[in-house]
Amino acid sequence: MMTNNDIAAVFKQIASALELLEANRFRINGYQRVSRVLKDLTEDIAGLVDENSGSAVKRLATFDGIGKGSAEKIVELVTTGKMAEHQELLAKVPAGLFDVLGIPGIGPKAATLMWKDLGITSLADLKARLDSPELARLPRMGAKTIENIKKAIEFREKAGDRVPLGVARPIALRLRDELRNVPGVQRLEFAGSLRRGRETIGDLDFLAACDDPEAIRERFTTLPEVTQVLARGETKSSVRLETGGAVLQADLRIVPQQVYGAALMYFTGSKEHNVRLREIAIKQQRRLNEYGLFEGTEERPQDHGAAPVAASDEESIYVALGLSYVPPELREDRGELDGEPPRLIELTDIQSELHAHTVASDGKMTIDELAECAKRHGYHTLAVTDHSKSSVIAGGLSEERLLAHIDAIREADARMDGIKILAGAEVDILPDGELDYDDEILARLDVVVASPHASLGQDPKTATQRLLRAIRHPLVHIVGHPTGRIINRREGLSPDMNALFEAAVEHDTALEVNANWRRLDLRDNHLRHALEVGCRIAINTDTHRAEQMDFLIYGILTARRAGLTAASCINTWPAEELHAWLGSKR
Repeated sequence: MMTNNDIAAVFKQIASALELLEANRFRINGYQRVSRVLKDLTEDIAGLVDENSGSAVKRLATFDGIGKGSAEKIVELVTTGKMAEHQELLAKVPAGLFDVLGIPGIGPKAATLMWKDLGITSLADLKARLDSPELARLPRMGAKTIENIKKAIEFREKAGDRVPLGVARPIALRLRDELRNVPGVQRLEFAGSLRRGRETIGDLDFLAACDDPEAIRERFTTLPEVTQVLARGETKSSVRLETGGAVLQADLRIVPQQVYGAALMYFTGSKEHNVRLREIAIKQQRRLNEYGLFEGTEERPQDHGAAPVAASDEESIYVALGLSYVPPELREDRGELDGEPPRLIELTDIQSELHAHTVASDGKMTIDELAECAKRHGYHTLAVTDHSKSSVIAGGLSEERLLAHIDAIREADARMDGIKILAGAEVDILPDGELDYDDEILARLDVVVASPHASLGQDPKTATQRLLRAIRHPLVHIVGHPTGRIINRREGLSPDMNALFEAAVEHDTALEVNANWRRLDLRDNHLRHALEVGCRIAINTDTHRAEQMDFLIYGILTARRAGLTAASCINTWPAEELHAWLGSKR
């Protein structure tokens, strides 16, 4: 079944194709708007069409931004799997041009000129012409622009074809739940880097134990998202998936129930963690593989009828090796086997959201709607932190608007029961380290989240000094998404992180793990070092829309990979403790 994101991706690609064909701007904007509306809808569009395709057009047309014509196209797409207009446009535009258009710094006009004037129809073509004088002669294609394009391509290639965690995980959860419903399935989990919570995912790995292997193979290889069956064997099947704009390979392995734990451990990885476990087993005159832990040093003991010491569950294997159970997120061979792993932070530990936006800047909810959303998540405290004046594109607040906004937040707090609403702001850290509001304004705020948004290509020394000024500022509580990176698209700042961590401890400033899956900043390796020196950590969703508050899971997974405990995260503190700390900077 098509998801809202699948349908939105088609409308987005139509808009991109129209841009490349230099179509009417209003037509392009219309398709872009439909794509955005579809992404934001919480109602299941495919389900609505399936229930009654006749009335679906009328229902869809009631959504702001979707007209009758677009509604009819949505019904066509859901019921047939294709849309005639989409297919016609794809026939007119070289498929590789969409990849060219996806490179930061290349807009539709530039991509169209490259195509029509130079015959560039793919990233390979573009790479081959980057140093050509013909490219440099195109309008607005100077030496600096070309250099930035080179860097963007290099960064994308370095990132590889890996899919962000926030794209891969919902797909995997949906497929896992569907496969679990196949009759005879006893256990089915996803494994690999997704289970370990890595920020990007290469492919999806599913592990099944079942009574009817053929039934699970058949369902797996005929899922609606499958565009190609790569292999279909007795124990392993592989398919190519296309859904929600993502292209992924997925593998299904079928194993006996009695060795499921060993197989899950093996296919979860990481490779480095598994090597360490096998070394420990060898020192004990044992063998460890995907079939279990065996006594003796014989290769592949399972082939000779040996019974494993432990195999049915992961915990039993760790215990048999004399080790404590290691949560999947820590399995990266970073010392996790050298002692007792900490009790890692969990989703249910979070009690407050301290970085969220409303319609006052670029959010989609009012103060009341945001507060109700936070209450539904069980939070005792919400900080409303709309953008500051320099974030013009995000509707940043002037001093006058901010002061009125503070009054509105105070009024809402006085009126609403069950949650404390704090007046805050996400204040831009300007390129020289100055903050976007003066101290008199900052002192009126309950929470100041200082974040970098511009000049994110600064050299490391300048970036370090910039962020240090914010960390040392006595009125700043949290430094938000400190490097400003966007996963797979923008590398962001590269400051001396150790210098930032030491200053954060000295000045009692918290550093944020931004849970938006596009950011996950601080990233896990930074966070691990921050914890070593004793930094306070905030995990915030940077919510702009209601569903983004559920992005918290990605911040939690990132934090768990770093070994974060609840005590080190200010969002887990009881209200009295949190408010006292916030007040200590006033």
